[in-house]
Amino acid sequence: MGRVSTLLNETSTFVEPASSPLLLLGQGRDLASERGVECTGALPSPSDPDLVERARAARAALGDRAFVLGHHYQRDEVIDFADVTGDSFKLAQSAAARPEAEFVIFCGVHFMAESADILTADSQQVVLPDMAAGCSMADMAEISQVEEAWAVLEDAGVAADTIPVTYMNSTAAIKAFTGRHGGTVCTSSNAQVALRWAFDKVGGVEGTGKVLFMPDQHLGRNTAVLQLGMSLDDCVVFDPRKPDGGLTAAELRDARMILWRGHCSVHGRFSERNVTDIRAAVPGVNVLVHPECKHEVVNAADMVGSTEYIIKALENAEPGSSWAIGTELNLVRRVAAAHPDKQVHYLDSTVCFCSTMNRIDLPHLVWAMESLVEGRVVNRIVVDADDAHWAQVALDQMLALPGI
Repeated sequence: MGRVSTLLNETSTFVEPASSPLLLLGQGRDLASERGVECTGALPSPSDPDLVERARAARAALGDRAFVLGHHYQRDEVIDFADVTGDSFKLAQSAAARPEAEFVIFCGVHFMAESADILTADSQQVVLPDMAAGCSMADMAEISQVEEAWAVLEDAGVAADTIPVTYMNSTAAIKAFTGRHGGTVCTSSNAQVALRWAFDKVGGVEGTGKVLFMPDQHLGRNTAVLQLGMSLDDCVVFDPRKPDGGLTAAELRDARMILWRGHCSVHGRFSERNVTDIRAAVPGVNVLVHPECKHEVVNAADMVGSTEYIIKALENAEPGSSWAIGTELNLVRRVAAAHPDKQVHYLDSTVCFCSTMNRIDLPHLVWAMESLVEGRVVNRIVVDADDAHWAQVALDQMLALPGI
């Protein structure tokens, strides 16, 4: 796995922990939620010595009928069986480019599988190996809350001058809301382009129009301030748990960026202290973080970019260079293993896996594939037809942006 080290002490090396019972949380909850739906069926035991061979046999039996997608944050045991590895948008695009595949097995989280269902043909069936693999960030913007927020903007007299932009990490219902209101979807790599497009619809970056950015406040703030030249004073945070979002009508009228109060539970853990400590421990280290990190962390880093950007940055780095990376640990471990000629450190001093992404493990993947071999489609993801239509409007708008 390369030299992935933490700051538990200057010489410590990360040791992967045993499976945590935390990963078992979330069963039997709201079926409409991104997380918390029970996985039915008897799963193979993770200690089954034949598990890898069973996976190979099921994958071979499915052949071209199945297309397996693996997100960068997945475990290595799952990535080993992926036909394509990438971020959420790349994987959805890859699924759409394989219309001959009867089954798309999406090893990611729920919102990603929804996007794949929207972008693939009606004849294709999208399968999520564990239905409890959700996204806490996506859960932070529920459609009823967003509709109520829009009503608040209407009451304040600013809705007509506001364009919604939703991050890819959102439910199909939120993407559909965005499409219905003339907005677009964005990724962490094209957020700047998407925001410029949105502001251009309401008078430009230098004008008085606004963007409602959901659900990750940090990506929205970092993009607006660091890439569009806005100030922190131009940004307000809409808290759906407070009356009127915790904002006055005057604050909404003065704002340019109305940021939803949401965040990534992984990237939100990194702190400015982490950056200070790694610089003291590793002189000359390059600090590279994801734009979902807090503003002060991004400001303290040397480089900021999406998962794809992080991977390419390490590919192009000089041999012998030192790097501290602030993103999900599975990705950092994989990057470190791919570049043994570089020193790759993990930015946080504690373990930071995406717990919901890690619900997709080899037993779930084997169960899903063996079920398909037996003629049973399990855990199929189907987006409501009206939501799918309007979500695709928003996704198509993103695809029409320059540079996509």
